[in-house]
Amino acid sequence: MIRISIDAMGGDHGPSVVMPALAKVARRRPDVNFIVFGRTDAVRPELDKFPALAAVTQFVHCDIAVRMDDKPSQALRHGRWKSSMWRAIEAVKSGDADACVSAGNTGALMAMSKFCLRTMANIERPAIAAIWPTARGESVVLDVGATIGADSHQLVDFSILGAAMARAVFGTERPSVGLLNVGVEEIKGQEEVKDAGRLLREANLASMQYHGFVEGDDIGKGVVDVVVTEGFAGNIALKTAEGTARQIAGYLREAMSRTLMARIGYMLAKGAFDRLREKMDVRKANGGVFLGLNGIVVKSHGGTDDEGFAAAIELAYDMIRNRLLDRIEADLDLFHARQPYSARPAAPENAKQ
Repeated sequence: MIRISIDAMGGDHGPSVVMPALAKVARRRPDVNFIVFGRTDAVRPELDKFPALAAVTQFVHCDIAVRMDDKPSQALRHGRWKSSMWRAIEAVKSGDADACVSAGNTGALMAMSKFCLRTMANIERPAIAAIWPTARGESVVLDVGATIGADSHQLVDFSILGAAMARAVFGTERPSVGLLNVGVEEIKGQEEVKDAGRLLREANLASMQYHGFVEGDDIGKGVVDVVVTEGFAGNIALKTAEGTARQIAGYLREAMSRTLMARIGYMLAKGAFDRLREKMDVRKANGGVFLGLNGIVVKSHGGTDDEGFAAAIELAYDMIRNRLLDRIEADLDLFHARQPYSARPAAPENAKQ
Protein backbone atom coordinates (compact mmCIF):
# COMPACT_ATOMS: atom_id res chain seq x y z
CA MET A 1 0.00 0.00 0.00
CA ILE A 2 1.06 3.57 -0.72
CA ARG A 3 0.51 5.94 2.19
CA ILE A 4 0.01 9.67 1.58
CA SER A 5 -0.31 12.26 4.34
CA ILE A 6 -2.69 15.15 3.71
CA ASP A 7 -2.78 18.65 5.18
CA ALA A 8 -6.57 19.02 5.05
CA MET A 9 -6.59 22.62 6.31
CA GLY A 10 -4.53 24.14 3.48
CA GLY A 11 -5.81 26.12 0.50
CA ASP A 12 -8.72 28.45 -0.04
CA HIS A 13 -11.40 25.81 0.60
CA GLY A 14 -9.89 23.33 3.05
CA PRO A 15 -11.66 20.02 3.78
CA SER A 16 -14.66 20.81 1.53
CA VAL A 17 -12.35 20.31 -1.48
CA VAL A 18 -9.79 17.93 0.03
CA MET A 19 -12.23 15.18 1.06
CA PRO A 20 -13.99 14.84 -2.34
CA ALA A 21 -10.54 14.79 -3.96
CA LEU A 22 -9.39 11.96 -1.69
CA ALA A 23 -12.58 10.04 -2.46
CA LYS A 24 -11.85 10.31 -6.20
CA VAL A 25 -8.28 9.10 -5.78
CA ALA A 26 -9.39 6.24 -3.52
CA ARG A 27 -11.74 5.02 -6.27
CA ARG A 28 -9.09 5.31 -8.96
CA ARG A 29 -6.13 4.02 -6.90
CA PRO A 30 -7.26 1.18 -4.63
CA ASP A 31 -3.72 0.69 -3.29
CA VAL A 32 -3.66 4.09 -1.50
CA ASN A 33 -4.21 4.83 2.19
CA PHE A 34 -4.42 8.35 3.62
CA ILE A 35 -3.40 9.99 6.88
CA VAL A 36 -5.41 13.21 7.15
CA PHE A 37 -4.35 16.01 9.51
CA GLY A 38 -6.70 18.82 10.48
CA ARG A 39 -9.23 20.15 12.97
CA THR A 40 -11.94 17.67 13.93
CA ASP A 41 -14.80 20.16 13.61
CA ALA A 42 -13.76 20.98 10.02
CA VAL A 43 -12.67 17.57 8.73
CA ARG A 44 -15.07 15.05 10.30
CA PRO A 45 -18.31 16.37 8.73
CA GLU A 46 -16.71 16.24 5.27
CA LEU A 47 -15.00 12.86 5.76
CA ASP A 48 -18.23 11.27 7.00
CA LYS A 49 -19.84 12.02 3.63
CA PHE A 50 -17.61 9.34 2.05
CA PRO A 51 -17.84 6.04 3.96
CA ALA A 52 -15.58 4.22 1.50
CA LEU A 53 -12.92 6.90 1.96
CA ALA A 54 -13.19 6.73 5.75
CA ALA A 55 -12.34 3.03 5.56
CA VAL A 56 -8.89 3.77 4.08
CA THR A 57 -8.21 6.98 6.02
CA GLN A 58 -6.61 7.62 9.39
CA PHE A 59 -7.61 10.98 10.83
CA VAL A 60 -5.39 12.94 13.25
CA HIS A 61 -6.70 16.03 15.02
CA CYS A 62 -4.45 19.11 14.97
CA ASP A 63 -5.06 22.28 16.98
CA ILE A 64 -3.46 24.71 14.53
CA ALA A 65 -3.93 25.45 10.82
CA VAL A 66 -1.29 27.51 9.00
CA ARG A 67 -2.99 30.51 7.40
CA MET A 68 -2.43 31.42 3.77
CA ASP A 69 -1.06 34.85 4.77
CA ASP A 70 1.31 33.59 7.48
CA LYS A 71 4.97 34.36 6.94
CA PRO A 72 7.22 31.27 6.88
CA SER A 73 8.99 32.46 10.03
CA GLN A 74 5.65 32.78 11.83
CA ALA A 75 4.57 29.32 10.74
CA LEU A 76 7.82 27.85 12.05
CA ARG A 77 7.73 29.67 15.39
CA HIS A 78 4.15 29.57 16.58
CA GLY A 79 3.49 26.00 17.72
CA ARG A 80 4.56 24.44 14.42
CA TRP A 81 4.51 20.92 15.87
CA LYS A 82 0.76 21.30 16.47
CA SER A 83 -0.18 22.39 12.94
CA SER A 84 -1.72 20.12 10.32
CA MET A 85 0.97 21.15 7.84
CA TRP A 86 3.88 20.24 10.09
CA ARG A 87 2.31 16.95 11.19
CA ALA A 88 1.68 15.94 7.56
CA ILE A 89 5.34 16.59 6.67
CA GLU A 90 6.57 14.92 9.84
CA ALA A 91 4.67 11.76 8.88
CA VAL A 92 6.99 11.48 5.85
CA LYS A 93 10.09 11.92 8.02
CA SER A 94 8.94 9.26 10.49
CA GLY A 95 8.12 6.80 7.69
CA ASP A 96 4.41 6.72 8.49
CA ALA A 97 3.71 8.21 5.05
CA ASP A 98 5.46 7.95 1.68
CA ALA A 99 4.59 11.49 0.57
CA CYS A 100 2.82 14.64 1.76
CA VAL A 101 0.33 16.80 -0.17
CA SER A 102 -0.86 20.26 0.87
CA ALA A 103 -2.63 23.19 -0.78
CA GLY A 104 -1.45 25.51 1.98
CA ASN A 105 0.86 28.50 2.17
CA THR A 106 3.75 27.81 -0.24
CA GLY A 107 6.41 29.66 1.73
CA ALA A 108 5.44 27.99 4.99
CA LEU A 109 5.26 24.56 3.34
CA MET A 110 8.73 24.97 1.84
CA ALA A 111 10.22 26.30 5.08
CA MET A 112 8.72 23.48 7.14
CA SER A 113 9.72 20.85 4.58
CA LYS A 114 13.34 22.04 4.55
CA PHE A 115 13.44 22.27 8.35
CA CYS A 116 11.84 18.85 8.91
CA LEU A 117 13.15 16.73 6.03
CA ARG A 118 16.41 18.54 5.21
CA THR A 119 18.00 18.64 1.78
CA MET A 120 19.71 15.65 0.19
CA ALA A 121 23.49 15.30 0.28
CA ASN A 122 25.18 17.66 -2.24
CA ILE A 123 21.98 19.71 -2.69
CA GLU A 124 22.23 23.29 -1.46
CA ARG A 125 18.67 24.36 -2.16
CA PRO A 126 15.48 22.53 -3.16
CA ALA A 127 13.43 23.36 -6.25
CA ILE A 128 9.74 23.29 -7.08
CA ALA A 129 9.06 21.32 -10.27
CA ALA A 130 5.83 21.56 -12.27
CA ILE A 131 4.36 19.45 -15.04
CA TRP A 132 3.85 21.70 -18.08
CA PRO A 133 1.45 20.81 -20.96
CA THR A 134 3.15 21.25 -24.35
CA ALA A 135 2.44 20.73 -28.03
CA ARG A 136 4.32 17.40 -27.82
CA GLY A 137 2.81 16.20 -24.54
CA GLU A 138 4.24 17.32 -21.20
CA SER A 139 7.51 18.68 -19.84
CA VAL A 140 9.00 19.22 -16.40
CA VAL A 141 9.80 22.86 -15.57
CA LEU A 142 11.85 23.86 -12.52
CA ASP A 143 12.42 25.91 -10.46
CA VAL A 144 9.05 27.68 -10.34
CA GLY A 145 9.48 29.57 -7.09
CA ALA A 146 11.70 28.00 -4.43
CA THR A 147 15.16 29.43 -5.18
CA ILE A 148 15.56 33.00 -6.39
CA GLY A 149 18.81 33.73 -8.19
CA ALA A 150 20.36 30.24 -8.46
CA ASP A 151 24.06 29.94 -9.26
CA SER A 152 25.55 27.65 -11.91
CA HIS A 153 26.04 24.67 -9.58
CA GLN A 154 22.45 24.93 -8.37
CA LEU A 155 21.22 25.01 -11.96
CA VAL A 156 23.19 21.82 -12.60
CA ASP A 157 21.56 20.28 -9.52
CA PHE A 158 18.13 21.32 -10.83
CA SER A 159 18.95 19.67 -14.15
CA ILE A 160 19.74 16.37 -12.40
CA LEU A 161 16.61 16.63 -10.23
CA GLY A 162 14.39 17.48 -13.20
CA ALA A 163 15.79 14.68 -15.35
CA ALA A 164 15.15 12.16 -12.57
CA MET A 165 11.56 13.39 -12.27
CA ALA A 166 11.04 13.15 -16.04
CA ARG A 167 12.30 9.57 -15.98
CA ALA A 168 9.93 8.75 -13.12
CA VAL A 169 6.86 10.49 -14.59
CA PHE A 170 7.28 10.07 -18.35
CA GLY A 171 9.33 6.86 -18.46
CA THR A 172 11.92 8.55 -20.69
CA GLU A 173 15.25 6.76 -20.29
CA ARG A 174 17.42 9.80 -21.13
CA PRO A 175 15.34 13.00 -20.98
CA SER A 176 16.47 16.07 -22.90
CA VAL A 177 17.30 19.05 -20.68
CA GLY A 178 17.46 22.73 -21.66
CA LEU A 179 18.47 25.84 -19.72
CA LEU A 180 16.01 28.73 -20.08
CA ASN A 181 17.82 31.74 -21.53
CA VAL A 182 17.25 34.94 -23.50
CA GLY A 183 18.56 33.25 -26.64
CA VAL A 184 19.90 29.93 -27.86
CA GLU A 185 23.36 31.27 -28.72
CA GLU A 186 26.11 30.27 -26.28
CA ILE A 187 27.31 33.87 -25.87
CA LYS A 188 23.94 35.13 -24.58
CA GLY A 189 22.59 35.23 -21.05
CA GLN A 190 23.83 35.59 -17.51
CA GLU A 191 27.19 34.15 -16.54
CA GLU A 192 25.55 31.66 -14.16
CA VAL A 193 23.46 30.20 -16.99
CA LYS A 194 26.39 30.05 -19.42
CA ASP A 195 28.60 28.39 -16.80
CA ALA A 196 25.87 25.84 -16.01
CA GLY A 197 25.66 25.02 -19.71
CA ARG A 198 29.41 24.44 -19.84
CA LEU A 199 29.27 22.14 -16.80
CA LEU A 200 26.43 20.09 -18.27
CA ARG A 201 28.16 19.76 -21.66
CA GLU A 202 31.38 18.58 -20.04
CA ALA A 203 29.60 16.19 -17.69
CA ASN A 204 27.85 14.31 -20.54
CA LEU A 205 25.63 12.53 -18.01
CA ALA A 206 24.08 9.18 -18.90
CA SER A 207 20.88 10.17 -17.05
CA MET A 208 20.10 13.07 -19.40
CA GLN A 209 20.74 14.55 -22.83
CA TYR A 210 21.80 18.18 -22.51
CA HIS A 211 20.08 20.09 -25.33
CA GLY A 212 21.51 23.57 -24.73
CA PHE A 213 19.69 26.86 -24.21
CA VAL A 214 15.96 27.24 -24.83
CA GLU A 215 13.83 30.37 -25.02
CA GLY A 216 10.46 31.12 -23.45
CA ASP A 217 8.40 30.06 -26.47
CA ASP A 218 10.22 26.71 -26.56
CA ILE A 219 8.52 25.67 -23.31
CA GLY A 220 5.08 25.40 -24.91
CA LYS A 221 6.53 23.79 -28.03
CA GLY A 222 7.91 20.94 -25.93
CA VAL A 223 11.40 21.29 -27.41
CA VAL A 224 12.90 19.53 -24.37
CA ASP A 225 11.62 17.18 -21.68
CA VAL A 226 13.02 19.33 -18.85
CA VAL A 227 13.32 23.13 -18.73
CA VAL A 228 15.64 24.48 -16.03
CA THR A 229 15.68 28.02 -14.66
CA GLU A 230 15.89 29.85 -11.34
CA GLY A 231 12.77 30.47 -9.27
CA PHE A 232 12.08 34.10 -10.15
CA ALA A 233 11.87 33.57 -13.90
CA GLY A 234 10.24 30.16 -13.49
CA ASN A 235 7.44 31.46 -11.28
CA ILE A 236 6.69 34.33 -13.64
CA ALA A 237 6.63 31.94 -16.60
CA LEU A 238 4.25 29.59 -14.77
CA LYS A 239 1.82 32.32 -13.68
CA THR A 240 1.92 33.89 -17.15
CA ALA A 241 1.06 30.56 -18.81
CA GLU A 242 -1.81 29.91 -16.38
CA GLY A 243 -3.18 33.42 -16.90
CA THR A 244 -2.88 33.14 -20.68
CA ALA A 245 -4.78 29.84 -20.69
CA ARG A 246 -7.63 31.41 -18.71
CA GLN A 247 -7.58 34.50 -20.94
CA ILE A 248 -7.89 32.45 -24.14
CA ALA A 249 -10.67 30.36 -22.60
CA GLY A 250 -12.52 33.58 -21.76
CA TYR A 251 -12.09 34.91 -25.29
CA LEU A 252 -13.48 31.69 -26.74
CA ARG A 253 -16.52 31.68 -24.45
CA GLU A 254 -17.28 35.29 -25.34
CA ALA A 255 -16.82 34.72 -29.08
CA MET A 256 -18.95 31.55 -29.15
CA SER A 257 -21.90 33.23 -27.40
CA ARG A 258 -21.87 36.56 -29.22
CA THR A 259 -24.26 35.76 -32.08
CA LEU A 260 -26.75 33.06 -33.07
CA MET A 261 -24.47 31.86 -35.87
CA ALA A 262 -21.56 31.65 -33.44
CA ARG A 263 -23.65 29.50 -31.08
CA ILE A 264 -24.68 27.24 -33.94
CA GLY A 265 -21.04 26.96 -35.01
CA TYR A 266 -20.10 26.05 -31.46
CA MET A 267 -22.66 23.25 -31.39
CA LEU A 268 -21.34 21.87 -34.68
CA ALA A 269 -17.74 21.96 -33.43
CA LYS A 270 -18.48 21.03 -29.81
CA GLY A 271 -16.29 17.92 -29.92
CA ALA A 272 -13.28 19.95 -31.03
CA PHE A 273 -13.89 22.59 -28.38
CA ASP A 274 -14.23 19.91 -25.70
CA ARG A 275 -10.83 18.53 -26.67
CA LEU A 276 -9.36 22.03 -26.57
CA ARG A 277 -10.86 22.64 -23.13
CA GLU A 278 -9.39 19.37 -21.92
CA LYS A 279 -5.97 20.34 -23.24
CA MET A 280 -6.10 23.77 -21.58
CA ASP A 281 -7.43 22.54 -18.22
CA VAL A 282 -4.85 23.80 -15.72
CA ARG A 283 -6.24 21.47 -13.04
CA LYS A 284 -4.76 18.44 -14.77
CA ALA A 285 -1.26 19.90 -14.41
CA ASN A 286 -1.82 20.89 -10.77
CA GLY A 287 0.87 20.06 -8.27
CA GLY A 288 4.43 21.27 -7.74
CA VAL A 289 6.94 18.73 -6.45
CA PHE A 290 9.55 19.88 -3.91
CA LEU A 291 12.71 18.27 -5.28
CA GLY A 292 16.00 17.89 -3.43
CA LEU A 293 14.53 16.97 -0.03
CA ASN A 294 14.78 13.70 1.88
CA GLY A 295 11.12 13.03 1.22
CA ILE A 296 8.37 13.77 -1.29
CA VAL A 297 6.23 16.86 -0.76
CA VAL A 298 3.70 18.06 -3.35
CA LYS A 299 2.19 21.56 -3.28
CA SER A 300 -1.29 21.89 -4.78
CA HIS A 301 -2.63 25.22 -6.03
CA GLY A 302 -4.51 26.85 -3.17
CA GLY A 303 -7.54 27.80 -5.25
CA THR A 304 -8.04 24.52 -7.10
CA ASP A 305 -11.14 22.34 -6.92
CA ASP A 306 -11.40 18.67 -5.98
CA GLU A 307 -10.30 17.46 -9.43
CA GLY A 308 -7.19 19.64 -9.25
CA PHE A 309 -6.32 18.48 -5.74
CA ALA A 310 -6.83 14.88 -6.85
CA ALA A 311 -4.31 15.50 -9.67
CA ALA A 312 -1.74 16.69 -7.10
CA ILE A 313 -2.28 13.53 -5.03
CA GLU A 314 -1.90 11.32 -8.08
CA LEU A 315 1.32 13.13 -8.96
CA ALA A 316 2.64 12.21 -5.51
CA TYR A 317 1.43 8.65 -6.14
CA ASP A 318 3.45 8.47 -9.36
CA MET A 319 6.56 9.82 -7.60
CA ILE A 320 6.30 7.08 -4.97
CA ARG A 321 5.41 4.27 -7.37
CA ASN A 322 8.34 5.10 -9.66
CA ARG A 323 10.86 5.53 -6.80
CA LEU A 324 11.76 9.14 -7.51
CA LEU A 325 14.02 9.58 -4.48
CA ASP A 326 16.08 6.50 -5.36
CA ARG A 327 16.57 7.80 -8.90
CA ILE A 328 17.66 11.23 -7.66
CA GLU A 329 20.11 9.82 -5.13
CA ALA A 330 21.69 7.52 -7.70
CA ASP A 331 22.06 10.32 -10.26
CA LEU A 332 23.53 12.75 -7.70
CA ASP A 333 25.99 10.17 -6.38
CA LEU A 334 27.19 9.34 -9.89
CA PHE A 335 27.56 12.98 -10.89
CA HIS A 336 29.49 14.10 -7.82
CA ALA A 337 31.68 11.00 -7.82
CA ARG A 338 32.72 11.46 -11.46
CA GLN A 339 33.08 15.23 -11.78
CA PRO A 340 36.13 16.78 -10.08
CA TYR A 341 34.84 20.29 -10.78
CA SER A 342 31.53 19.66 -9.03
CA ALA A 343 33.01 20.65 -5.67
CA ARG A 344 31.58 23.99 -4.63
CA PRO A 345 33.22 26.85 -2.77
CA ALA A 346 32.32 26.75 0.89
CA ALA A 347 29.16 28.68 1.69
CA PRO A 348 29.47 31.66 4.06
CA GLU A 349 28.84 30.64 7.67
CA ASN A 350 25.66 32.75 7.91
CA ALA A 351 24.27 31.12 4.77
CA LYS A 352 24.35 27.57 6.10
CA GLN A 353 21.08 26.00 7.24
